[in-house]
Amino acid sequence: MTNKEIEERKFRPARQEARDARQAVSTPQTSSAAYKLAFQDTDFLLREDLRPVRFQLELLKPELLMNEAKIESTFVMYGSARIPSPETAQARIDAATTDEQRLVAQNLAKKAHYYDVARELGRIAGAYPVGENGKRNFVVCSGGGPSIMEAANRGADDVGAESIGMNIVLPHEQAPNTYVTPELSFQFHYFALRKMHFLLRARALAVFPGGFGTFDEFFELLTLIQTGKMKPIPILLFGKAFWTRVVNFEALAEEGVISPADLNLFTWVETAEEGWEAVRAFYNDRDTPLAG
Repeated sequence: MTNKEIEERKFRPARQEARDARQAVSTPQTSSAAYKLAFQDTDFLLREDLRPVRFQLELLKPELLMNEAKIESTFVMYGSARIPSPETAQARIDAATTDEQRLVAQNLAKKAHYYDVARELGRIAGAYPVGENGKRNFVVCSGGGPSIMEAANRGADDVGAESIGMNIVLPHEQAPNTYVTPELSFQFHYFALRKMHFLLRARALAVFPGGFGTFDEFFELLTLIQTGKMKPIPILLFGKAFWTRVVNFEALAEEGVISPADLNLFTWVETAEEGWEAVRAFYNDRDTPLAG
């Protein structure tokens, strides 16, 4: 008796069973939905009763694929899907047909430089050296969409690094930006599971100007750290002029609804170099060059 005989698989793989099941002889019985293998029956999997199973699947699939890709940690970047790149900012202003549209386009154009900042930060994080065991750290991770998200993935692509995109199914048509690594391009149905995957491997996080989605993700992270559910990580807040205009952080402390110490949960930065320097300082990683 050999080790091979002891260790070899004794049951047919599920993939083979599924293939054979599709080739079943057509009869009234085999044509019924009841006869389908449970994991091949989409209508069954989409039943209300199966929501806990779908939660588990949506948690498990990205986890397994990122483990197989040897992604040890990520550098997550949040930001608006509406901020234009510097190359397209003027065109949006020119396309405005009303004073209101022109004002909005001009305000977005003022933030267009953050596209370049996010791209540069993606370059720096993407160049972080791979460990001797093949494990990768500070892998760029974005929401997979346009604008700031695209810039982050694009920066990693500039230096030949893989990056992650975590898209969400929305009522209006949308697709991953073209710079996301296809094998690391994920799509979620549940916002909760998507946000969970954003933070499970996050070891640094950059927040650029954004709207409701950015606020939601940013403030949930602050809450997790404030309440001790998550250990602190460097949180880089880009665009002090924007953030202090739309959120009065100091007033929250003055009103007593947060502690003054909570204002230290994030670091104000304006450039990619400042951001990376803050990450290195947090981890006392002075041996790693600025560009990786």
